[in-house]
Amino acid sequence: MSDAPQDTAPEANDVPAAPPLQFLGQYIKDLSFEAPLAPDIFNILRETPPDMGITIDANARQIEGPLFEVVVTVNLDAKAGEKTAFIMELTYAAVVEVNTQVVPQEYAHSLLLIEVPRHLFPFVRQIVSHTTGAGGFPPVMVQMIDFADLYRKKFGTPGQMPEAPPAPAVH
Repeated sequence: MSDAPQDTAPEANDVPAAPPLQFLGQYIKDLSFEAPLAPDIFNILRETPPDMGITIDANARQIEGPLFEVVVTVNLDAKAGEKTAFIMELTYAAVVEVNTQVVPQEYAHSLLLIEVPRHLFPFVRQIVSHTTGAGGFPPVMVQMIDFADLYRKKFGTPGQMPEAPPAPAVH
């Protein structure tokens, strides 16, 4: 063991690193739920389990400067045979500020479309579960989504500049 004193106290001028991203707000931008064949669909569902189609996507658009709106969209379509049990559409969004002093430009796109949706997903999942349950159906628990894989499928490897800037969300 060394007899030399250990200086572990932080320097007075040490400033914590600025976060790469700041969430300024998050909100439900659009929510739609319909059970067009209720109440008859409930009798059909007793004999025919529903098939559920689900699509999830994420998009971002620049508002101005380092401010972006990032949206996660979920579309659920539950059918019992040829009959529609329910349809749900959710657009959940956040306004975020990218710290351009910390985040290199080539990583901003993947940060917006991987990390922001990853932070929003628990809220999306809870809204889907609550809405389907409140609609009279068993609550749908959306499985975890690998937003990095979703990004790679759409744009390639994170860190590469995409061919086009983030597309505006279509509603």
